Amino acid sequence: MRRSLKEIVSALLPSSLKRALQQIKRSQRRNRLYKKRENNQVIKKESLINDLKAIGAREDDSIIVHSSLSKIGYVDGGAATAIDVLRNVIGKGGTLILPSFPGNTFSKDYLEATPSFDIRNTPSRMGIITEYFRKMDGVIRSFHPTDPVCAIGPFAEYFTQGHFGQITPYNKNSPFYRLCEKGGKILMIGVPLATCTNLHLMEDEIENFKFPVYDEKIFEVKMIDEQGKTHLMKTKVHNPEYSKKRRCDDLIPMFQKEGILIKGKIGEADAMFIDAKGMLDVMMEQYYKNGVTMYTPYGS
Repeated sequence: MRRSLKEIVSALLPSSLKRALQQIKRSQRRNRLYKKRENNQVIKKESLINDLKAIGAREDDSIIVHSSLSKIGYVDGGAATAIDVLRNVIGKGGTLILPSFPGNTFSKDYLEATPSFDIRNTPSRMGIITEYFRKMDGVIRSFHPTDPVCAIGPFAEYFTQGHFGQITPYNKNSPFYRLCEKGGKILMIGVPLATCTNLHLMEDEIENFKFPVYDEKIFEVKMIDEQGKTHLMKTKVHNPEYSKKRRCDDLIPMFQKEGILIKGKIGEADAMFIDAKGMLDVMMEQYYKNGVTMYTPYGS
């Protein structure tokens, strides 16, 4: 299947213009939310708890959440309520993980402009919920320059330790791979499958992956730890030219057919609930059998 006109145009737009358009969209969403509040169209905590349970979230789950608060609707209590709802559903035995990536553009562009990372002070650019979560007491952050995650719960340390010093962000020491090892889940709230970082695991898992998804340049990044001590870390980043070719949403029907992706609603947002190990297993199997990747979702 060919890419849509929207996907082609998006791939051709310069990053600066994309950011400007995103800013306009965010402003429009804020205005819509204010109108919902004025009209008393408020989404309550209890409703969100029911939505999470309906899509499959359970007590003791380990879940990584990719989210857009504005897509949920006007949430009573905002980001604080969203986090409270997630923790309420998975309980004390569950571990909540959120991305806290410092860049909202290609990692290569971000590191070329900002070749440093401060684990305590570098903010998350992955949405309001993630930045609120990052600042919470008891939350642990992985020590990585482009793809750090934050976590709280019994396995928080397990998920966040080991990320530092890895030449790629998605190998077996990453939080994303460890989520598979723990039988964890992926929750997408109001965001496309392209934001699901676990899709990259296959690219690191397969030796001599058939596409040059990593850029040739290796970055050396200044890393400041919890104690304020400085370290240097080398890392690869994805090749922006290949990143523009991703067609992740075209993989959704395959995941649904295999029974590892469930669609639902969280508030007003379209949501997907995904088995992390199931996603990796299906991608590995389909790669070797049919040449399926996020760049060739229908095979070679």
